[in-house]
Amino acid sequence: MGRLGKRRGRHCPRDEWYFSGTPEPSLYDRHGSKFGLMKRVLTLSASLALVLTACGGSGTSEPVETVPAGALVVTAKSGLRFDAKEYGPVPAGDITFGYVNDDTMRHTMIVAKGDEKIGTFKLIVVDKGDVDSGTIKLDAGTYTLICDVPGHANMRATLTVE
Repeated sequence: MGRLGKRRGRHCPRDEWYFSGTPEPSLYDRHGSKFGLMKRVLTLSASLALVLTACGGSGTSEPVETVPAGALVVTAKSGLRFDAKEYGPVPAGDITFGYVNDDTMRHTMIVAKGDEKIGTFKLIVVDKGDVDSGTIKLDAGTYTLICDVPGHANMRATLTVE
């Protein structure tokens, strides 16, 4: 008899009670089902997924920018080009641009008259799906929209302002 008055097992390995006081590690639960461990792992995984989902999504608190209503939309396309060669005519005054990136690389958009950039206006889109917007005051005339990223010199379009 053992210390607690229970039998520690028999001497023959064929007996059911052989070393019954020291269970060996197993994938089986105490009722003999091998799904016990699987149930515990799935429960733990589901709980962990729930906690991680509740903690947040993308990790940024910045709102996703969209194109403002009534904006003149210019899209950067793959192949280093804008979606159109000419935009307008638009009325003179404050003009709101929405710049959308439909390419996988960084693009910018500035407005120039002749060889001179107009003010500090510059829109930047980095990744596919990015949107930037801004407003610039323009007088009547013909302007050029340019992507000033090095190597993107062929990204030009004409803007007519009346």
